[in-house]
Amino acid sequence: MSWDKFIDILSTILYTQTGLFHLHYKLVIMWGIGLLFVYLAVAKKYEPLLLLPIGFGIFIVNFPLTPLMGVDASGKRELINIFYHYGVEWEVIPCIIFLGLGAMTDFGPLIANPKTLIVGAGAQLGVFVTFLGVLFCGFTLKEAASVGIIGGADGPTTIYLTAKLAPNLLGPNALAAYSYMAMVPLIQPPIMKLLTSQEERKIVMKQLRPVSKREKIFFPLMVAGVTSLLIPAVTPLMGMFMLGNFMRESGVVDRLAGTAQSSLMNIVTIFLGLSVGATMHAEKFLTAKPLLIFSFGLVDFAICTVGGITTVKIMNLFSKEKLNPLIGSAGVSAVPMAARVSQMVGQQEDPHNFLLMHAIGPNLAGVIGSASAAGMFIAMFG
Repeated sequence: MSWDKFIDILSTILYTQTGLFHLHYKLVIMWGIGLLFVYLAVAKKYEPLLLLPIGFGIFIVNFPLTPLMGVDASGKRELINIFYHYGVEWEVIPCIIFLGLGAMTDFGPLIANPKTLIVGAGAQLGVFVTFLGVLFCGFTLKEAASVGIIGGADGPTTIYLTAKLAPNLLGPNALAAYSYMAMVPLIQPPIMKLLTSQEERKIVMKQLRPVSKREKIFFPLMVAGVTSLLIPAVTPLMGMFMLGNFMRESGVVDRLAGTAQSSLMNIVTIFLGLSVGATMHAEKFLTAKPLLIFSFGLVDFAICTVGGITTVKIMNLFSKEKLNPLIGSAGVSAVPMAARVSQMVGQQEDPHNFLLMHAIGPNLAGVIGSASAAGMFIAMFG
């Protein structure tokens, strides 16, 4: 074999089998974005269970010729594409995550103070305001609905709705939802202080009444029945959420409840994070729509926070027992981080004021509210 022939073969191998000759500046930008999310997860501990696999998925999928998200000539799906297709596109993973969340959740604070359901509903204001605003920026009705739900700060619900209505936006929508969930301690406090007076922030609420075991067992059955009857489209999410909670509260299937909230939850979280991150290839992500989605998502989340606080302030006009407006910010469904932020801001004014358990009620109501809003969008546009 001549030297020239050897060079030609070597060049062909290098060009077709390595990514060296396919590098592009957009890919390098995506490496930086992926590593940024890994940094936020590792160094800052912002939602690490999801931002770490998402960031790593963004990083590795943006290397040229990587066999991760494609489909070969025989129709066989590549590794992460399998997770994405069967887990996300088939809407399995978000429902399993809701099962695990239900098994982790104590609805006692919400049952003890059912008025906070109104706060959770009020905190969905940004979802519908953003839905209308996005329509003026070239988004379709289905795309606008999937962007609007970001403000509810509920990652699985955002993924579930987007997979149904606008799968082309899954990557940026999911990343925006989880990013703003992680930044709750940064975004919400300035809004909370702007909308409330010092006197309001010092309001001390009465201790919640004890909730019986019977009430806790009956609650998931009631919620599953009502939501399935009124908003059937959201039954896969809310049904799994309430099943997980019913397993927890029944006390007869501790092994199942334990598996749902630990091992099973951890497994699907890995698959979800990688799948979402791997959808964010440079060709799709570095366009106008994803950047608009991040901008609208921030506004959406801020309006939802305003909606929750304003709802509490309105309720106080008609109530003898005043609610601390700070718990309204927990009406977004970033559980339990938003409730912790309510506690933190409240204690900055009065170190002896404990709002955490009071804020958990609106926080859980926000989960139900965002899922219900998603069900409405699916019923209208699905």
